Formats: sequence, structure tokens, C-alpha cells
Amino acid sequence: MKNLAIIPARGGSKGIPRKNIRQLAGKPLIAHTIEHAGHARMLGRIIVSTDDPEIAAVSKQYGAEVIWRPSELSGDNASSESALLHALEYLQQSENYVPDFIVFLQCTSPLRLPNDIDNAIQKFLKENADSLLSVSETRKFIWKNINDRMTSISYDFKNRKRRQDLEKIYFENGSIYIFKPHILTSYNNRLEGKISFHIMKDWQHIDIDDEFDFNLAEVLFAKYLLNKEKLNIKNIKLFIYDFDGVLTDNKVLMDQFGKESVWVHRSDGLAISKIKKVGIRQIVLSTEQNPIVQKRAKKLGIECSSGIKNKKDFLESYLKSKRIKAEEVIYVGNDINDYEAMKFIACPIAPSDACEEVRKIAKYVTKSKGGEGVIRELLGLFLERE
Repeated sequence: MKNLAIIPARGGSKGIPRKNIRQLAGKPLIAHTIEHAGHARMLGRIIVSTDDPEIAAVSKQYGAEVIWRPSELSGDNASSESALLHALEYLQQSENYVPDFIVFLQCTSPLRLPNDIDNAIQKFLKENADSLLSVSETRKFIWKNINDRMTSISYDFKNRKRRQDLEKIYFENGSIYIFKPHILTSYNNRLEGKISFHIMKDWQHIDIDDEFDFNLAEVLFAKYLLNKEKLNIKNIKLFIYDFDGVLTDNKVLMDQFGKESVWVHRSDGLAISKIKKVGIRQIVLSTEQNPIVQKRAKKLGIECSSGIKNKKDFLESYLKSKRIKAEEVIYVGNDINDYEAMKFIACPIAPSDACEEVRKIAKYVTKSKGGEGVIRELLGLFLERE
């Protein structure tokens, strides 16, 4: 079965300039949707339709193909359908490629769970639908102005029920659409024929249009899309911290005698002491040989291994000797020398200013930059989940 995801992403955005590549949870906004599509078992190709070179470069970096959208289809008044039709016609004319169905994903709706796309596709196929949309449910007291008269829509205001007794109402959340090609080409619409729906959580309804939406998306992302099981402090036996760029701001102050100094954050020290009290092992793992690394770890009262050239090899040996599983480890790293070790464990975490390769594989990217309270922020996340 041939199928593909199409993600329209034009460069112009009045509500939030450069919205589609603005950082959300440590990654460009569009990267989240590309990754969602990439993780879907039932999706084949991933196409980004754009008129913007920077969006194109980011899309390719995260594994999507790019179709260049003409300027007449990229203005404020251009519809999503026009971009979808252009992409479909381009593939047909250039490759004679016609998919069995198309999954249209909006990158402004980044709050998808890992199985949302596959579940939507399965329902679309099982019900032999012509099109499908994702919805969120609500039980709210909804009114509408009809001919200058306010009218209750979702309930009878004269016989008010408890909110939980209201009939469920579903609203289009803009996250996932699926349709057969002939629906789009025949009706110039993403929805027609036999229409099915995929229900998503109420908090997944966000469609980013302005700064408030973006800020809310960041809060919801941190609250719901972190892997709660892996970020439950009760399941963790080991914290690993890189030194430069995690416990420091990755800068060095050097005097005329060559003596080096670094900045550290007191709140990180407080967080580390609280983690110690829970009985969780902590270790600083650094390629740096400067004695300042050992001295800071000693003051914090935690283990330290410095001058480590291959962190992954060291980590494998260390975990084996301590009888700790990879899924019981949180690794906080920031640079390419942490990359392989972070991929080896189940829960890699990166500061917001970590290198792009590391942020890309991180399960969570902190709002804090290195040396500005990264560990304290993580402790706050654990406390929320107690």
C-alpha cells in the first residue's frame, strides 16, 4: 500500500514570525510533526511543502522530502488544499506516483501521542472511510449569537445539567487528516464522502496561531509528552551529568597565568543534594581533565570520572559493574561527545543550548541553558510527578 504524509509549511507568518522553525521543547516546531510521521509504522513517505529555504533545510535534516511550493500558493490567503493539490500533482507528473491515501499533518498542532497517527490510519482503513479528521471532545456550556439573540447550543439553559452530564461534543483540532486522493481532486476539500474521526485528548487541541498558543503548547508539551514512566524518579537508579555545558555555561575564564575558572549554579547543587537524599547514585562524566571537574564533584559529594575519551564504552562497563539497566538511567549531556552514550540509555536529556544533534535525540530539552539550573529544573519535573 502506497501512502504518504504531506506537511504544508510556508515561510510567511504574521502571528508569530518564522513560526514553523521556532524552537519548541528544544526543536524547531516543524521537527516534531516530521518525527511523528517518521515514527508511524503505517506511513511511507514524508513530504514538506514549502516556499522557504530555511524550512526546507530543517525538514531535510529531520528526514523529510521537500516539494517547493510556488509563491502564488504561499500567501496569506492560500489554502492548505491548494498546497496539498500542488504536492499531489507534482508527484503524479514527476514520478507517476499516486498514493492510496494521504495523511495531512499540520505542524502547528505538535501535541500528538506516539500512536495517534497509526491509530487514525487503522480506523480510516477499518471503516473503509473516504476521509478522516482528528477531533477532541468537550463538555462545555456553548452559546451562539443567532440573529442578535444569544442561544444555548450544547445544553438547555432552562434545565441546566451538571457539566459532566452534558452530551459530548467534538471539535476539529487540526492535528490529523486522512483522505483518498480523489476526495481532494474531486471536491478541492480534505473532507468528503464517508467521514470518520479519530478522538484525541482534550489537551491535544492546540493549534498554534499566536504567542499565547505557543506558550501554552510549551506548557502542555512538558506536562503531557514527557515519558512519565522514564521520568519518574522512583524508577531511576543513576543520574549522569556532563560537566561543561550542563553544570557550567560551557565557558572558561582564564587569567594571565593560565588558571581556569568556571561559573556554576547554586540551584543545581541544591537539586543534586536532594537527589542524593532519595538514595539515587549520581556521577559527573567528563572528557575534560581539568582538576576543577573533580573538585566540583567532590564538593557536591558525588562520583566523578574525568578524562574519559569514549563515554559510551565507559558507560557500558560502569552500568554492568553496578548492575544498573539502561532504562534506569538519566543522562544529561550537551555536546557531540555525549551523543553515543546518550543514545545508549533510555532517557537522554539536553539543556536548551545543547548542540543540535544532541537535542534531536533527547527525550526532553530543558528550558534552562547549561549552567543556569538544568538539574534544578529536572528535579522540579520529578516533584510534579510524585
